[in-house]
Amino acid sequence: MDDKNEVILTKEGLQKLKAELQELVEVQRPQIAQRIKDARDMGDISENSEYDAAKEKQAFIEGKITELEEVIKNAKVAESNGSKQAVDIGAKVTVHIEGGEEQFYIVGAREANPLERKISNESPLGSALLGKKVGEKIEVEAPVGKLTYKILKIEY
Repeated sequence: MDDKNEVILTKEGLQKLKAELQELVEVQRPQIAQRIKDARDMGDISENSEYDAAKEKQAFIEGKITELEEVIKNAKVAESNGSKQAVDIGAKVTVHIEGGEEQFYIVGAREANPLERKISNESPLGSALLGKKVGEKIEVEAPVGKLTYKILKIEY
């Protein structure tokens, strides 16, 4: 496997992508094929907006299927570093920051979603947390200035 194409995912993230691919292949692809057939059956396709919309949707679905197949093919499931004492991809980390506690889930870049508190291992905070243990402090440069985080708990 070519490392530059490697996509690091949690086990849950990989399962989610496989489920999305299955939905596209087994449900949406046949539905759009039927829509195209129905639009063709309406007659002249040169001025048929339903046909054009269905073909556009088909192109989008096929592109997404290709993208997901590539990601899944190059996926590397993040394995814990074994100690469970240090932060690694797949860890739920509780930190203390000025003003209180926050919890983050460290994931591969493809799964990152700040709204769900899922931060990438490649982000400034994510990469600073990797390998650290409970009780350690880290400093991260942020738009508001340097922030200090103290690791309170690591869960897998």
